[in-house]
Amino acid sequence: MIPRLRRHRLLKHPVLQRGLLREGGSFVVVGAAQLLVDWLVFVALTAAGVPAAPGNLAGRVCGALLGFWLNGRVTFAQAGVARLGWPRFGRFLLVWIPLTLVSTLLVSGAASALGLHLAWLAKPLVEGLLAVVAFFLWRHVVYR
Repeated sequence: MIPRLRRHRLLKHPVLQRGLLREGGSFVVVGAAQLLVDWLVFVALTAAGVPAAPGNLAGRVCGALLGFWLNGRVTFAQAGVARLGWPRFGRFLLVWIPLTLVSTLLVSGAASALGLHLAWLAKPLVEGLLAVVAFFLWRHVVYR
């Protein structure tokens, strides 16, 4: 009986009621689509001879536009109402720009130190780590 009561209380926790688990799951799915677009643009451009830094920036811009729209429409929407608009996009950029600088430094560093093909493999790892930070920043700063 005690485990059942604990489970019941856990489900009533305010963090879970706000949908942290739902948002987290949706963020992972949207993030996977965003990462795929970002990575494909990066690989295509760098394979065509574009240096790693501008290729990473172009990939992140494409992924960010998709991610901002999907996260506003799906992940952080409230009662089916999208949470988009210019004020949120401005806050989105305040979070996205520093994360993009870190990403570009790490991916460019990997390309210089390890070569382009290993940078292609490193990019999803870099973006995955940054996504953990991004989720909490976007949840509390951008889509609040």
